[in-house]
Amino acid sequence: MNENMITNPILPGFNPDPSICRVGEDYYIATSTFEWYPGVQIHHSRDLANWTLVSRPLARADLLDMRGNPDSCGIWAPCLTYADGLFWLVYTDVKRLSGSFKDAPNYVTTAPSITGPWSERVYLNSSGFDPSLFHAPDGRKYLVNMLWDHRQTGHGDQFAGIVLQEYSVAEKKLTGPVHNIFKGTDRKLTEAPHLYFRDGWYYLMTAEGGTGYDHAVTLARSRDLLGPYEVHPQKHVLTTAFAPDAPLQRCGHADIVDTPAGETYMVHLCSRPITVTGSAGQSDIRRDLPGSNVLQRRSPLGRETAIQKVEWRDDGWLYLAEGGQHPTSLHTPRPAGIVAAAAEETAVRTSFAPGPLPSAFQWLRSPEPDRLFSLDASPGQLRIYGRQSPGNMFEQALLARRQTAHRYRAATRMHYEPRDFQSFAGLICWYNQCQYHFLSVTREDDGSRALRIMSTLGDFPFGKAVFSGEPQKLPDGPVELRAEVDEAALQFSWRVSDGAWQTIGPVLDATILSDEAGVGEGNNFTGAFVGMAAYDISGQGHAADFDWFDYETLG
Repeated sequence: MNENMITNPILPGFNPDPSICRVGEDYYIATSTFEWYPGVQIHHSRDLANWTLVSRPLARADLLDMRGNPDSCGIWAPCLTYADGLFWLVYTDVKRLSGSFKDAPNYVTTAPSITGPWSERVYLNSSGFDPSLFHAPDGRKYLVNMLWDHRQTGHGDQFAGIVLQEYSVAEKKLTGPVHNIFKGTDRKLTEAPHLYFRDGWYYLMTAEGGTGYDHAVTLARSRDLLGPYEVHPQKHVLTTAFAPDAPLQRCGHADIVDTPAGETYMVHLCSRPITVTGSAGQSDIRRDLPGSNVLQRRSPLGRETAIQKVEWRDDGWLYLAEGGQHPTSLHTPRPAGIVAAAAEETAVRTSFAPGPLPSAFQWLRSPEPDRLFSLDASPGQLRIYGRQSPGNMFEQALLARRQTAHRYRAATRMHYEPRDFQSFAGLICWYNQCQYHFLSVTREDDGSRALRIMSTLGDFPFGKAVFSGEPQKLPDGPVELRAEVDEAALQFSWRVSDGAWQTIGPVLDATILSDEAGVGEGNNFTGAFVGMAAYDISGQGHAADFDWFDYETLG
């Protein structure tokens, strides 16, 4: 690999809606986490190429409680900025997704360090999502967010423009009139605003076209903060809507940052879809893609974060440095004069010890992790307490990590004696309540311990569980469970006492675990996870213990 190039995506796997800021020589990117807890991922880099997770700031109930939030709600599009010696984090906790309404309260919290402590949140408004804080040259602060209009029924018309209101630091609230400064272009679905000031111009960057394959980054500018804003000569600074064979797809929702040397870079979301031939699962997503023979595309890795070098030209507008409106490769030039950091080696095996949960893992919705798991109850093991059913929106004991490559192998060793058929635990490949595959240990009616494969295949909104193959009887003792994914194919296997691996069940459709399956493109917002889970739907909290968890990419 050319050492002068950055390889995309820089944040592989589910890491959408990037917001970037620089403090001295340090760069930080905040990304959406939706229903996964703790909320917001913040990565750090000094070279824009190699990134390390350093914080998940929304880790207290007074900052975030998502119990009851539907799938793909929760934390949408955080904005991270630095001013006045503080990090400012603005975020939405979406409480409703479907129907005519979006319940989307917006908050701000601050911290002197990226690792905290983060202040109590301040409520801002609920008029729309994707809030962003603009620190104006005169020291005043303004909140911008998209405006939601529930009265409209046309495609994209509920996205009613970008509104701006001043934020009073002293009063800790928004103050003064609300201004609709930009109604968007004919691409519609105008969201994700970020404001910048440069050479006497206010620049407004937005995302348009929805977060599917028609996504785009739109740029506009004005001499006056309140507008009117004129649109970029080519309208969209970045889009792959017209480039179905580009290596990165669904490019949009962007933010920019300047290096100390004055170079400019844009971070944006993207996806790397798998091409699917024929009908995959229960959701047929055939599209007419001019110039391409692709019939269906699915993105198990979700929306990832990529970076592009951009440049300000003599006309005062921003363009991709390579020209055009879409990236033509997975690479972009490194910043001049910045020495590339060595990439961190990631261990295949995660062991469990008393203390904090290993950073790769998250859980769903609840700010009370002690009710879900413990690293102290059985030293050297992760104990997961069986809670409510798969897909429960209040208390589900599932701990998982992101799928970051199209080919991977994951495994764990579990100690578990199920009480009856209502208690089950094991290895799960998860997207949401209507999209998962689960290899679990349970108890059959004859008293035997057995393995079962349970799936939901995208039948939104019902999430009906279906079972693959016959139950596999298990001997006593610990059992190792494994999932191997090769793009669209998922195969489970198992073994005991370090014996030979034995496959179980049929080859399953891994593309069920994608944005485009289930309710379909532009309506699912997360990505595939793999991890450990325990359920006890009798309500008695029967627990499972896990010795370790392996995750290995396979090229």
